[in-house]
Amino acid sequence: MKKVAFYTLGCKLNYSETSTIGRLFEARGYQKVAFNEQPDIFIINTCSVTDNADKKCRKIVREAQHINPDGYVAIIGCYAQLKPQEIVEIPGVDAVLGAAEKFRLVDLLDGFHKEPNGKGRVIASDIEEAVEYHASYSLNDRTRTFLKVQDGCDYPCAYCTIPLARGKSRSDSIENVLQAAHEIAARNRYAEPVKEIVLTGVNIGDFNPPTPEGGEPQNFLDLIKALDEVEGIERFRISSIEPNLLSDDIIAFVAQSKRFVPHFHIPLQSGSNKVLGLMRRRYRRELYAERVAKIKSLMPDCCIGVDVIVGHPGETQQEFLETYQFLNELDISYLHVFTYSERPNTAALNIKPVVPMSQRAERSKMLHILSDKKRRAFYESQLGSERTVLFEDDVQDGLMQGFTENYVRVVAQYDPLLINESKRVQLTHINAQNLVEVVESAVFEVH
Repeated sequence: MKKVAFYTLGCKLNYSETSTIGRLFEARGYQKVAFNEQPDIFIINTCSVTDNADKKCRKIVREAQHINPDGYVAIIGCYAQLKPQEIVEIPGVDAVLGAAEKFRLVDLLDGFHKEPNGKGRVIASDIEEAVEYHASYSLNDRTRTFLKVQDGCDYPCAYCTIPLARGKSRSDSIENVLQAAHEIAARNRYAEPVKEIVLTGVNIGDFNPPTPEGGEPQNFLDLIKALDEVEGIERFRISSIEPNLLSDDIIAFVAQSKRFVPHFHIPLQSGSNKVLGLMRRRYRRELYAERVAKIKSLMPDCCIGVDVIVGHPGETQQEFLETYQFLNELDISYLHVFTYSERPNTAALNIKPVVPMSQRAERSKMLHILSDKKRRAFYESQLGSERTVLFEDDVQDGLMQGFTENYVRVVAQYDPLLINESKRVQLTHINAQNLVEVVESAVFEVH
């Protein structure tokens, strides 16, 4: 029995796909092991969001060679689709598979035998060939399960390579997504239960499944309404969703749903309408502010996360300050700050002027500080309240961590009986690491 190990870079979507590919291997008789357990085969699932994808890929390949010099190394994922010829030249790489091929790699690589000439193979079609939808969900990797509902993207944002790496937007059927959710829930009777499912995709608000014969077109709201009825799963969480696709109806449904938690992650990217135009985003800051206000009017304790890019070509200091002030005044909870990096074959490369790296770094630092302040203020607003925490197997210095339904990161004294358990807690104070603590006497059973 050959042993196979996986390493995943990037997003929740990648984790869901890696886990599914791992189960394909196991179904064919391979033994899935940890990366450092002398595997015969290494599968590295790559990301391409930032410009250091190649550095990370090379580092993981070197580590694989160190662990087993005779091991077979295959590279999949977004970076593999975008730059297969570049990757196959990395010493130690035996195969590179594109987006249309990665779910067939067990068959395509036929036993994982190295080429006699020592060279790697590229098996990658043009991205236009990536038209099939491959259902995926993660298991056994984390406390939460990532359930893929959509893939690809039709939004040609100026800075982004994802449409080039994953192809056109395509969705699973609601029936298939429900089947996967029921499979995950049914597993709870035989193995470690899954308490929370995170819906993931490239652009999940663009969920547009094939229309059932004789039926009406369906959308993301129809999907979450159906999932809300799935027994055996305590919580559903929506991952990143575009503001122009986050409708008032979706917000209103989450506010009164049984299982969907009060937490939204909504990409903004810039608080300057001029820069949003340069980025080819499909909304203006006024719409974004309306979405935040609507959420807070229905769910005052809702956590709202924001993606923002600093240093995009054409962004002046004044326009960055517009973004800073806009975010400072918004009732949001935290930021994910990305420093713009040049990506090949993107429209942003033709936009001038280019922001110097030193200015990008300074703007990033300012927004990271703002994010810390926003998170602290949100956590402080939750002190004294009772919330339900799903504790994770994440123990450091005698403390374990978990998340409330509204995404407050909580720490408590380590207790092995708390791992993967939902507990009603009282949020007592914020520690020096800006985490909300609960004392032992404030941990209650969920009934």
